[in-house]
Amino acid sequence: MPAEHGHRGTRAIQRMVEYAPSTGGLALWVQHRDRSDDGPLVATDGATVFYRPAFEQLPLPEQTALVAHEVLHLALRHPQRLADLQQRLGDVDVALFTLCADAIVNSAIGHLSWLALPAGAVTLDRLLTVALGGDHPPETALLEWDVERLYRAIDDRRPDDGRGGGQSQRSASGGEGKQGSTGQAASSSAPQGRQTAARADGPRSLRVRGWANKTSPDLLPAAGGAGHDPEAQADETRTWSERLLRAHAGDGEFSMLRTLIADLPRTRTPWEQVLRTQLTRSLSQRLALSWSRPARSYIANQGRLGTHRLPFEPGTMPAKGAPRLVVVVDVSGSVDDDLMQRFAREIESITRRLEAGVTLVIGDQQVRGVERYEPGACRLADIAFHGGGGTDFTPLLEEADRHAPDITVVLTDLQGPARHRPRASVLWAVPEAHAAAVQPFGRKLVLA
Repeated sequence: MPAEHGHRGTRAIQRMVEYAPSTGGLALWVQHRDRSDDGPLVATDGATVFYRPAFEQLPLPEQTALVAHEVLHLALRHPQRLADLQQRLGDVDVALFTLCADAIVNSAIGHLSWLALPAGAVTLDRLLTVALGGDHPPETALLEWDVERLYRAIDDRRPDDGRGGGQSQRSASGGEGKQGSTGQAASSSAPQGRQTAARADGPRSLRVRGWANKTSPDLLPAAGGAGHDPEAQADETRTWSERLLRAHAGDGEFSMLRTLIADLPRTRTPWEQVLRTQLTRSLSQRLALSWSRPARSYIANQGRLGTHRLPFEPGTMPAKGAPRLVVVVDVSGSVDDDLMQRFAREIESITRRLEAGVTLVIGDQQVRGVERYEPGACRLADIAFHGGGGTDFTPLLEEADRHAPDITVVLTDLQGPARHRPRASVLWAVPEAHAAAVQPFGRKLVLA
């Protein structure tokens, strides 16, 4: 039955606000909803905290710990960061990621005497000791480890060689039944349309699973899905980071956070927004004075103000012809279908809005094809990548230069020489797997 206070977490939220008004008040920015299906007592999808019936049977301090735990998951954007990591890496073990997120959150609130963490709750200091050995005091560890770095340090899974030397991703995560309770199976962590081979646990991930095998996963699939409206996601991340900082400062020593942890959500400007800004700046029409025609205001006033003759006011005209964009596509690199679709949509949208023609140069060690398109009609999404071959950017950039563009965008992995520098600016669009590559000139944009 629904709680008489509105939802099952109301009393716990009241206790949080009573003891830590600012940080506890973060729960008031969150949606709360009761559910009657099976699953963990409390869970979140990054927008809403869900409560199951058995939650009401817990002591109030333990209820408070669980609600504070989920509110911090939400404030730290853990479900969205899990979806983002899945999109970038392709294969992410949901159970391991959840353990890392739980350890950080539990250690952040574990010092509070007015709440009680459940028996067996994972903490960051113990997780690091089990996985990496050594001594890791909570205060130091919270300042050093964020959830992505922690996950990468623990996830040492390797492709399964078929000899059964380690637990597979499915069996180690408790099977379909356990993960299914959260609505997100660990064995299906890759983005839709991308298949990944089974991977067996290495020593670190095997130790961590054995130590924390009773932990119930509480991160549901992120509301909106992976890659949903990246600009809105960046705004939400910025908003929650500011709320956490203000709340922690407001409560001082009574703050619900042990310290300003390294896991605070960081704002990353979506590459779509950066691409849009760069192309708009280069392709927008610029106006120049025209002394051969008067300004409209001069014509409207018939060159006079009352009985006085006005000085001649020149009009304006475009400083150049129609804007021109050249897109060079290195087909020897590897670009996944989802990223190519997003890149193509952005290029088509920008050129349509700016009324810019597009010249598409396709090649690897030599130019394989050149196509010209009307604004917004570029068919980038149809290009096939064969990958693995060599690239020489020199002939591709020379061909781009022949079309006198206002800017050249090169979609590539940056693996190859470039012995020609075009007259116009160059923007190298690079998949995240090759983010460390150094561009020979121009600006690099990582498509992450």
